[in-house]
Amino acid sequence: MLRYKLKGFENLSLKQKLYIYHLSQATVAGRDILFDQNCEYNLAIRNLLEEVYTNYQGDRNDDNFKNFEIYLKRVWFSNGIHHHYGCEKFNPDFSREWIESQLGDVSDAAPLLDIIFTPTLLPKRVNKAEGEDLIKTSACNYYQNVSQTEVEAFYGKMKSEFSGEEMPSFGLNSTLTSDGEQIWRVINGKYSKELAKICKHLTDARQYAENEKQKKLIDLLVSYYQNGDLKTFDEYSKLWVTEKDGEIDFINGFIEVYGDPLGYKGSWEGLVEYVDHEATKKTRLIAENAQWFEDNSPIDSNFKKKEVKGVSARVICAAMLGGDEYPSTAIGINLPNADWIREQYGSKSITISNIIAAYNEAAKGSPMKREFTCDEEMIALIDKYADQCDSLHTDLHECLGHGSGQLLPGVATDALKNYFSTIEEARADLFGLYYCADKKMVELGLLPDMDAYKSMYYTYLLNGLLTQTVRIKLGNYIEEDHMRNRALIAWWALDLAKEVTGSEASVSAITLYIQDGKTYLRVNDFHALRSIFAYQLAEIQRIKSEGDYEAAKALIEKYAVKINQDLHKEILTRYEKLNIAPYKGFINPVLHIVKDTEGNITDVVPDYTETYSNQMLRYSSALKEA
Repeated sequence: MLRYKLKGFENLSLKQKLYIYHLSQATVAGRDILFDQNCEYNLAIRNLLEEVYTNYQGDRNDDNFKNFEIYLKRVWFSNGIHHHYGCEKFNPDFSREWIESQLGDVSDAAPLLDIIFTPTLLPKRVNKAEGEDLIKTSACNYYQNVSQTEVEAFYGKMKSEFSGEEMPSFGLNSTLTSDGEQIWRVINGKYSKELAKICKHLTDARQYAENEKQKKLIDLLVSYYQNGDLKTFDEYSKLWVTEKDGEIDFINGFIEVYGDPLGYKGSWEGLVEYVDHEATKKTRLIAENAQWFEDNSPIDSNFKKKEVKGVSARVICAAMLGGDEYPSTAIGINLPNADWIREQYGSKSITISNIIAAYNEAAKGSPMKREFTCDEEMIALIDKYADQCDSLHTDLHECLGHGSGQLLPGVATDALKNYFSTIEEARADLFGLYYCADKKMVELGLLPDMDAYKSMYYTYLLNGLLTQTVRIKLGNYIEEDHMRNRALIAWWALDLAKEVTGSEASVSAITLYIQDGKTYLRVNDFHALRSIFAYQLAEIQRIKSEGDYEAAKALIEKYAVKINQDLHKEILTRYEKLNIAPYKGFINPVLHIVKDTEGNITDVVPDYTETYSNQMLRYSSALKEA
């Protein structure tokens, strides 16, 4: 667990600090929504576990208790009983008899204990296995008593009956049951208690807003939470894209659809941010050249936007993380997700500098690099350029990649179904990979020279081919869309390398080789590798633009799902010896209101001393009391 510092927070005005404070309260208030979305039993199980944890009177060094504590911390970290990335259910290393002995009367708890200890009950939060009913085999709590066929028919009918170009994201904020949709809203809706609390904090924040547009944004978001009308959300999103004057911004709502195997339902997330002015100079430069990037992309001209609109990019400092952005968070975000809003109104992209800084600091001295790279020249390149290139790739991915290209007329936004998210992430990553090696990056001052991109190419492929699998248990498939995206690009590139270099006898642009019994990566031709990325980007864009479901399915199922078991076992064995954690997450700062002797608010001060366990228990207690 890491901490992120609020760089420059002390330089903000008191009004700005209070705006951040109340927005932060709204960000924390939605925590229970995500727990429930991830699985309908998560909140009950979390409450049970926290009761045992806080009331335990025995030896806290006992093996059963220590293993129980690890299990509880995993549940906190993943916002439920399933892994936040792999989606598999956690396996408890404490005994059922032990936890029953802590509960006394276990009759009420028995069904929850059955779920915890029975591997075959709700084994996977999100199932994307081809050939199965993805709804009935997923533990996520977005659907009740309906099948995949029924879900697709329900939303297919809604879309077919809609007339106009500005189609709402049907299903984004509802639970679909056999009786119809249960809308997530304050008025007679699901999550009414949590949303009402969020609305209160948003309303409290409104008086400290920096401008009238921010006040209007809060009014629209509160209205949307009250009535659940997706058209209101679209109005909010259109206005949010155009609000660029304030120092402070926020994300609060049902946004990303990765947690739904069919990609309809938005998981709840929150983020409060303020501008990192010095770092933003770079992203503004990228945004100002958006049309050049679009015009010079290697994709078919039919898929290019003739006019890129409304691209804005900032580097920001996170002030508070919540929901699906907490404790594990993204380092870059591009919103809104609706393609028609992007095309007509543009998008906002952010790179989160204080989160990246915390990751980079934690990575210093990591033995990972030398364990999986034995080329001293490449290690030197990574040491010199990796942080800079990773940041640029994130900026290109978020600022321009997601907003690039266009659908052909008549292509439905959900044409790729369960493969959409993987294809979309691959498209944005390939956009960044292709342009990281362009001389334009040096001309714009975004990279120092034309050797820099080589570290990006090498580390990206190394991750996609080998090292990202340390996050997956032996025998499991790749489930998470970002991990699938990286595997797709890397393993497909390995196949394409022979074609690019000409013949089986020639040296491939990319090779995996074994030295001293260990598998390593070598990039033999970086220019050829860029040509491979260009080809991949063109094909991935074609698949999205044309809605080619079968092509998406073929690529993803071939390259992005299954793992070579012998290679996976080797990677896990090598990684285990390093004794480092495969994931990192963040503890939020605590924002304290400071008052003078007369009770007047004089300051808001961040406190970085709260422990992970205390923060989790405090959040749970506050939400229960609310």
